[in-house]
Amino acid sequence: MDDRVTTQTVFEALLRATRDELAQLLAKPLAGGLYLVATPIGHLGDITLRALAILAQVDVLYCEDTRHSRKLLDRYALRPKLRAYHEHNAEAERPIIVAALTEGRSVALISDAGTPLISDPGYKLVRAALVEQQRVFAIPGASATLTALVASGLPTDCFTFAGFLPVKAGARAERLAELAAAPGTLVVFEAPGRTAATLTAMADSYGPATPAAVGRELTKLHEEMRTGTLAELANWANTDDLRGEVVILAAPVRDGAKTITDTDIASALAADASGTLRDRVDAVAASLGVPRKRVYALALRQAATPG
Repeated sequence: MDDRVTTQTVFEALLRATRDELAQLLAKPLAGGLYLVATPIGHLGDITLRALAILAQVDVLYCEDTRHSRKLLDRYALRPKLRAYHEHNAEAERPIIVAALTEGRSVALISDAGTPLISDPGYKLVRAALVEQQRVFAIPGASATLTALVASGLPTDCFTFAGFLPVKAGARAERLAELAAAPGTLVVFEAPGRTAATLTAMADSYGPATPAAVGRELTKLHEEMRTGTLAELANWANTDDLRGEVVILAAPVRDGAKTITDTDIASALAADASGTLRDRVDAVAASLGVPRKRVYALALRQAATPG
């Protein structure tokens, strides 16, 4: 059989199945409630049929950036009533949305990409809706967190998602020290311009040989998934002009650094007040088997704390 005939047959079958499924979804009146609708993280083909049906029927659609979201809506000829909901107007818009829900209206919330509320506004809105006993529907779909995790080659049975790490080096080191005790693979988002610094900080905190991965421009034309150690990936990021959204993943910390708490370090520093700060830091880091930078940061905080 001609390959073109086979392709045409498959295409026509897909069109019929898609049309029938959408027809069934659109035939049911949309119940009032708050719909959290996942949208593509890059490839516009990753929208689900159920998401399209909801966006076509909803009374009002809230998004972070109306100009950005119109690209997706225009692609599928959708014309919902569109309003903005972001960190700068959330306090003012939230009671308006809750009032609409109490009137039985259907309201959808989307983010610029992926699943709403994941490092995006929306948590307080969901909580407010539930307090008013309004229905909340999660419409699953694309997620940069899970997309990167399953392609990373790192453990997937348990993971910790930490969003964006602090920008300042000291605060970032403190946060990484806290996350060292978290179970499973660590997943964080990062801006391309800070990726090298973050990978370097993670190598300092968790050890340069820790297995890791970096996902960039996931599902897009220039998608890239790199694997290696934290040190190797830090060196790569330092020599490459990174662009696009970035997801960083690191394997669980399995050495002694994971079980050593800040309290343990503080006690060890206080146990021997002789010698210079550098000597004490070096001795504690060596005895406990934790990164020197972690001990040094804690020692500086101790010194700056009165009493």
